[in-house]
Amino acid sequence: MTNIKIINLNGDDIWPWFDAIADLRIQIFRGFPYLYDGTRAYEQKYLKHYLNKHSLVVGAFDGKKLVGAATCGILSEHDKSFSETLSDAGFNPETMLYCGESVLLPEYRGQGFRHAFFDRREAHGRDLGLQFSCFAAVSRPLNHPLKPENYQSLDEFWYKRDYVPLEGVEADFSWKDVDQPKETDKTMQIWLKML
Repeated sequence: MTNIKIINLNGDDIWPWFDAIADLRIQIFRGFPYLYDGTRAYEQKYLKHYLNKHSLVVGAFDGKKLVGAATCGILSEHDKSFSETLSDAGFNPETMLYCGESVLLPEYRGQGFRHAFFDRREAHGRDLGLQFSCFAAVSRPLNHPLKPENYQSLDEFWYKRDYVPLEGVEADFSWKDVDQPKETDKTMQIWLKML
């Protein structure tokens, strides 16, 4: 068991770790199912959604090294494609916590940090007086040519945490895949639980 510290960061506390969070996202999301061919420029545009007083970054630190991070914030303050999707489905985005990425270096997995990330984000949502917690997961075909043989979906983990996929509630989000020349839209399945 490693000696990892889990620390909540928000507001100005996030700035010193902005590039480290971006680098983690680029590294981890390069794998299946995201296949994200990330750049710092794209990250700066995306991560700006978390630089406000209602957002939270949960950081996992091994000494002074950021080895994992999870983000969240009020859905109405996040990307419009997600908030509009939930609004069209009858939800008020101002009452919803949006859990963004949860990224952790492979050598630190299997030690309960994934649960710690969700525990802290959901507690943050309750502290803000929000009613729901949600996230979006990319949908890829089961026969995708870049899917590893040993790939394991996180669906079972999410179900155990009482999240359920909202049938027919999907958002489109664009990024460049590792095997594609330009950005393309991806279908993102919305998952939800009551706080």
